Amino acid sequence: MKVKTTAIGGGRSVRLASVTTAVLLAGLLSGSGSAAEEGGASSTLDYDCALPDGTSRVTVEVTTALPASGTAGTPLEPGPVTVGVRLPRAELEALLPPGTEAVASTAALDVEIRQKGRSASAQWMNLSAPGTEVPAEDAADLVHTGPVPSVTLPAAGDTTFTAGRLTIGLRSAEDAAEGTPSAADTPLTCEPGAGQNTLLATVPVSDGDAPDPWPSQTPGDGGRSGDKDVSAGDGIAVEPRTAAADDDPCPVEPPTGTADWSDAPKPPAGADVLEADIPGGGTFGCAYAVGLANVYKLNGAMIVNDPTKKPGLISVLANVHRGQRAANAEGGYYLRLDSLGNLKLPDADSTFLTFGFQPVSAKVEFENGPLTISTGNIGMGTGKTYFATASFRQSLRLHDVEVNGTPLDVGPNCHTSKPFKVVLNGDFPKYVNVFGGGPMNGEVDIPPFSGCGTGGEDLDNLFTAAISGPGNLVAMNQGMTCVPSDESTFCPPTMPALPGRETPDD
Repeated sequence: MKVKTTAIGGGRSVRLASVTTAVLLAGLLSGSGSAAEEGGASSTLDYDCALPDGTSRVTVEVTTALPASGTAGTPLEPGPVTVGVRLPRAELEALLPPGTEAVASTAALDVEIRQKGRSASAQWMNLSAPGTEVPAEDAADLVHTGPVPSVTLPAAGDTTFTAGRLTIGLRSAEDAAEGTPSAADTPLTCEPGAGQNTLLATVPVSDGDAPDPWPSQTPGDGGRSGDKDVSAGDGIAVEPRTAAADDDPCPVEPPTGTADWSDAPKPPAGADVLEADIPGGGTFGCAYAVGLANVYKLNGAMIVNDPTKKPGLISVLANVHRGQRAANAEGGYYLRLDSLGNLKLPDADSTFLTFGFQPVSAKVEFENGPLTISTGNIGMGTGKTYFATASFRQSLRLHDVEVNGTPLDVGPNCHTSKPFKVVLNGDFPKYVNVFGGGPMNGEVDIPPFSGCGTGGEDLDNLFTAAISGPGNLVAMNQGMTCVPSDESTFCPPTMPALPGRETPDD
């Protein structure tokens, strides 16, 4: 990427402009590194699903992001998995309440892992599709995404991943929008259609430091090597995505502050809306939220809360406040549920090559105020509309800047001159409520920078010229909320896909 700079003085000014712009790119346009080359694969399979009045054949597409290769003794991280299920409208109508306009669903896929006669079972569970519109005709595509367990192989050899039973939990997204942390899902159990190849992926594994505890089996030996039975997962370690009994699934403090619902959609003019705190002080939980933010002036984007590093958790008190107006009141029905959250994001850090291929690295600190997530609906019947809005104030600070390994002192207080408002909106049914999560998008206006530079060097104008201004798109994807007090929720919280990676590539 070329960065255009303008000299505002002598040669020193040109150098400072180049370095500062590169620092901005390094700190604010950081991308995630990849520990292993991804070997994404997609498989389209036929499944037979049990319905109340019989069996239906449905199409399932499973997309994996497995590494291209692995090493014995080292965990093999599959990456996010997507399970897309195409369900005809008639089948959905048989499983959901009459008049359902949108469906929220989860999926769990049984997977058999085999290598050299050994086998182990894994369950790719808690894959979520927060909301999908029910079409007037044809079929609905339920696209479930989420992380899955890692696998450690004891020896070298090709490792296969094969699809088995698929279980889908369905519920009305409209019901979920009323704010309950969970609902009684309608289960749909599906088995692979007979006679088809259900192989999802094959990953070659090379020798590690540890010797193979069991030699390769010969075909037809029933999964045995000598007197050792290895058919029940011996030697293949599947690391579950579940917390141990003594682990805290939400290792964050409950959020503090006051909910501010001023950015949520307002009701039509009419009678007053009754505002009230909900008894009990809200439901405590936590969730991951990852995303992308672009800098309009630089035509580049950064990863926020990078899922490949050490992402931070949103601490949530769900449904702490309610605004409501009765359907028979002037102006019509209005319901808004406000949740309070705190989001401590890790610093962004990266390396960027500036002019002359000079490496520049920097870190960016995000200072966030209390987060308010408001969800609800306006009107009744066919005129009902849903909304989801998240808002908070944020400041940015740059620090730990290095040019070719040499520190560049921008001072301890190089930051945006004032906090700026971040307002994100989710479209129903993609975002139903804080419990189900989903994608949200918005634009921010970044204010000028101040406090940048030491030793008489004032870099404020350069940072301001390079990044400040309107039109900076922010796209976040919130995962499902883990509520430790409710065993039916998804704990520990699962990592959502980055925006744009929720669905399989075309």
